[in-house]
Amino acid sequence: MRRLACLAIAATPFAACAEPEASPGPAIVVTGASLPLPPGAPAYGSVLIERPRLENNASGRIENLLSDVAGFQQFRRSDSRSSNPSNQGATLRALGGNASSRTLVLLDGVPVADPFFGYIPFSALVPDRLSLMRVTRGAGSGAFGSGAVAGTIEMASATRDQLDYVDASAFYGSRDAREISASVSPDLGGGFASLSGRWDKGDGFQTTPRDQRVAATVPAMYDSWSANLRIAAPIGANEEVQFRATLFDDRRTLRFAGADSRSQGQDASIRYLSRGRWQVDALAYIQARNFSNIVISSTSFRKSLDQRNTPSTGIGGKIELRPLTETAHALRFGIDARWSNGVMMEDAYNANLPANPITARRQASGDQLTTGFFIEEDWTPSGPEGRLVLTGGMRADRWAIRNGGFRATNPAGALTADTIFADRADWVVSGRAGALFHLADALALRASAYSGFRLPTLNELYRPFVVFPVTTQANAALKPERLKGAEGGFDVTLDDRLTVSATLFTNRLDHAIANVTIGPNLRQRQNVDAIRAEGAELSGRAKFGPALTLSAAYAYSRSRVSAPGALLDGKRPAQVPRHAASATLDWTRGGATLSATLRYVGRQYEDDLQTDALPDALTIDGFVRLPVARGLSLIARAENLSDSRVITRNAGGSIDLGTPRTLWIGVRYGH
Repeated sequence: MRRLACLAIAATPFAACAEPEASPGPAIVVTGASLPLPPGAPAYGSVLIERPRLENNASGRIENLLSDVAGFQQFRRSDSRSSNPSNQGATLRALGGNASSRTLVLLDGVPVADPFFGYIPFSALVPDRLSLMRVTRGAGSGAFGSGAVAGTIEMASATRDQLDYVDASAFYGSRDAREISASVSPDLGGGFASLSGRWDKGDGFQTTPRDQRVAATVPAMYDSWSANLRIAAPIGANEEVQFRATLFDDRRTLRFAGADSRSQGQDASIRYLSRGRWQVDALAYIQARNFSNIVISSTSFRKSLDQRNTPSTGIGGKIELRPLTETAHALRFGIDARWSNGVMMEDAYNANLPANPITARRQASGDQLTTGFFIEEDWTPSGPEGRLVLTGGMRADRWAIRNGGFRATNPAGALTADTIFADRADWVVSGRAGALFHLADALALRASAYSGFRLPTLNELYRPFVVFPVTTQANAALKPERLKGAEGGFDVTLDDRLTVSATLFTNRLDHAIANVTIGPNLRQRQNVDAIRAEGAELSGRAKFGPALTLSAAYAYSRSRVSAPGALLDGKRPAQVPRHAASATLDWTRGGATLSATLRYVGRQYEDDLQTDALPDALTIDGFVRLPVARGLSLIARAENLSDSRVITRNAGGSIDLGTPRTLWIGVRYGH
């Protein structure tokens, strides 16, 4: 009973409890870390972004840091200060952009994607709060398989030893930009608590080229804040409970005065970990989100659409068990589930009349449920120190799309449309298998094959959207995407002096959801036959002496749409570059850091028919940190130091631009 009580109490702030002991013993101290990775995980060629890089970067934005990983991309090239939040889907390996994430993004094991849209709230994910990010490309297995069709991005919160009691920073940047963050992380018995927050605001830059600006044109202003509470408390010698709650609010204005968007969230999760003879990872979470967006006509500059309210809820959890087995085997199995519900409420306006009257009120809603059973085993035939590791896993998922409907009324309230969509449900079986062979102490060969699936989001099923002059229709008949793929590669590791990884991959995404042109300035979300993606990924890190480090990554992809009889057949998917690369040169000594990051993204296309091109772009970022007193550092940051012109959108010649040269100066206390 005491243990059950502790589980409940640990979900409240500043709680910690432990099993009574017959006699004094060593203190139980928790770190807030997850369970260790299984031995077969390296077979899938994961990439790590570690804490020093998370702390020392030019933008302070998770999405920009993920660009260090070969093959990562968002729907658009802009970041969370100058894009519509609903555009911020994350994907990997050139599978095409459609604004929803094809990559499963987890924070401490909990999915963070918006329950309705599928976008990632990047502005609420603060790099300083994290211990590391692990990116695994290729369809996933394990927990929460739905959504991991292109891979998995796992973020882990900072552990006890990485958190100072007090940490704070303040920055001032170009165009009256301000960024303030702070955290306090006290010990509580054998556990700890960490309360943190960040606020950033800026007048923004002009996303519209000078020759396309009008009186209604405004910079991309932003104003966002987030707060996070995390608690880790022991409830036994090998057991702990972790609680996390996050609140965020993000407001942006894009292109025209009045074109305002807002995204909000209130998330909470509780996680139980046991590191005893039976390792256990059990968690439950809830997400409450909302989104609103106003569309301004680019001809009359009046309101044409008010997506005034899109409340959504996500509830889920998992139980994963790892029993103690013979030393050559590592087994894990469990069950996970996720339920999502959302309602879109919007008003359409006649932007051609000065009175700007409402012409229609619309509402769309639905819910989804996925329940999965998973099992995975790693086998080292020659024992723990053997050179060969084999791994394999399977999932069986039951999915359901239910209660979908669309309703419209005229301004007087008379019903003009009332459609109820049929419920659908089915089973999907997916899995992955891999092998890792240490040919020598410094050289490992790896190969893997995998399959996965992704349900269409409620947004793709039921909500149309407008990016003037193009309207994109929803499609309630969309099928789940299914991916099959394989890859092979090698890893070279020479102590901490040199690491090199290379991977060749081939993927086929069946029933891929794409925005397909069906008329002048009109598209619809449709399942195309497939997207085929093949390519190579290279990454490496070299250390020159004790202070200088070079890290680099490059991705080449050959991606094509298979849609026999359609105009887009054989073309490259929208928003997919063929080449992408990054390199960071870092010098660190005695608490001082100087670094420069070069990023290149190749030519890509805005649309499915390859009529609107986005030219390639090369940018340079810089970071300088100088200690000035105990725990206090002076920091300078520079984004796009060369002030390169980065085109992020091109709709028939109507262009948006990415971040220009942006300079920051600030101070940080802690770390």
